[in-house]
Amino acid sequence: MGTHRRPRQRAKGGGRARTAATITLAGAATATGLGGTTVHADPQPTAAQVRAKVDKLYQEAEVATEKYNGAKEKADAAERRLEDLRDEAARKEYRLNSAREALGSVAAAQYRSGGLDPALQLALSSDPDRYLDGAAFAERAGSRQQAEVGRVRKELRGIEQLRGAARVEAASLKSRRAELKRHRETVTGKLEKAHRLLARLTTEERADAGDRASRSAPGPREDLSPSSQAPNSRAAAAVAYAYQKLGSPYVWGATGPNAFDCSGLTQAAYRAAGISLPRTTYAQIDTGRRVARSELLPGDLVFFYSGISHVGIYVGNGRMIHAPNPSAPVRVAPVDEMPFAGAARVA
Repeated sequence: MGTHRRPRQRAKGGGRARTAATITLAGAATATGLGGTTVHADPQPTAAQVRAKVDKLYQEAEVATEKYNGAKEKADAAERRLEDLRDEAARKEYRLNSAREALGSVAAAQYRSGGLDPALQLALSSDPDRYLDGAAFAERAGSRQQAEVGRVRKELRGIEQLRGAARVEAASLKSRRAELKRHRETVTGKLEKAHRLLARLTTEERADAGDRASRSAPGPREDLSPSSQAPNSRAAAAVAYAYQKLGSPYVWGATGPNAFDCSGLTQAAYRAAGISLPRTTYAQIDTGRRVARSELLPGDLVFFYSGISHVGIYVGNGRMIHAPNPSAPVRVAPVDEMPFAGAARVA
């Protein structure tokens, strides 16, 4: 008969002890590498990395800003068209009411006349000549009635057409406003993220970023005055306007007179010169004629990035005036500061 052995009793609290040891070892493994060295958390991004991320966010915000500007331009146009349609409908309704009143007067006059048979009226008339004159008038009145009926019908058709067009325009405006809201949210989201990143920098690092942004500030004014080099007086006037706005803040969606985004500055400058430019960078580049970088003259519009999301005004000597982003005001900068995409001469 085999010997029966009693199972070994676990030490009281042994499971908890082993669990605690496991946790301790796991913690130690987390704190040390395979070679026994301490493993640190991922390092915080450097000031240069933060600035690079911020610059990228600003560029993405500017893309969204130009989309916003384009959508706003279309929404404003749709709103103007809708207002014009409503005004025209109101004018037609006024004409319709006048036509209805005229038609009602003719009908009331006929009702009051009694409507005797014309032959009997002629036979009973004591003055046949006078009767015949009256019959001719009645015939003319019938023609006038017919004309008034036609006029009423025409006004009704016109009003219905205008109401249909207004419904289409109202739907378009609603869609444009929804698009505006999406682009606005994208812009503000990018700018808020950039602001949070900049908040991580020390005061000194933020000041250094500001110095870097304004590193291309103009020197003596006489060295940068390009009016005599401009191809014509309108280009010179646009450049002069841009110089007057140096130091103005960048505000997305702004077209002056005290704040600008990039395409808002160029539009305002040429508006001051008597030339109307479209609102967006990707429309402005198709205005006037394209010029090569080697042919640039003061007043030419210079565009940047593959999506044509930034624009400035060339002022000569390889420099431009532009509204960079919320971190820097309107300033003079080298044309080669950003990826060059093309140029247009609009004056």
